[in-house]
Formats: sequence, structure tokens, C-alpha cells
Amino acid sequence: VQLVESGGGLVQPGGSLKLSCAVSVSIYSVYAMAWYRQAPGKERELIASITSGGSTNYADSVKGRFTISRDYAKNTVYLQMNSLKPEDTARYYCNSQFGGPGWDSWGQGTQVTVSP
Repeated sequence: VQLVESGGGLVQPGGSLKLSCAVSVSIYSVYAMAWYRQAPGKERELIASITSGGSTNYADSVKGRFTISRDYAKNTVYLQMNSLKPEDTARYYCNSQFGGPGWDSWGQGTQVTVSP
């Protein structure tokens, strides 16, 4: 499985970005897809997930500001990020939340920097 994240960049506090994650295989049967982020010197953390049934979950730090979605036709997972804060600065990755055959590697991620 190959994962290609895109859409990151430099944005001012309060701004918005929409990240995309293109997956090389069908995500239709994947139970849950997720977005993670890793800030310098910190561990990778789960911030948002979406199940095949459409249920979503968010870390408290992003709840109400970020929205995860997916497009089965494009095998793509999205993360709409609004009201961005400097503490959202990190490299963002997507993956299957519960792993599985072929899901043991990560893409290069996409860098999000929130700064005045």
C-alpha cells in the first residue's frame, strides 16, 4: 500500500488547509482510516478517524476544528482543518487506523506550519 499525503503548507493562525491522502488500493473495505500528526520531538499522535460506516472520532485538541472525510471513488481521505493554531504545526500522515496486511508503512507526510 502506498500513501501520498498532500495539501500542507504555511498558514497564519486562524487560517484553513485541506489535506489529501491518496491511497494506492481501495479503501472501501478498510474498517477505519485515520490522520496522524507528529510535531518535532514528539510522538506521532492519532488526531482523526473515520470508519467504513462514516463514524468519525477526533482528538480533543482538534475537535470542532478539523473534519475527516473520504472519497471511495478516488481512494482518498481528506482532512479539512479550520481555525488553525501554532500548536497544529506538525507533519501530517494518514494510514489505516488498525493496520493490516500491507498497511505497515507510512507515506512521507505533508508539513503544516502555522505561524504569523
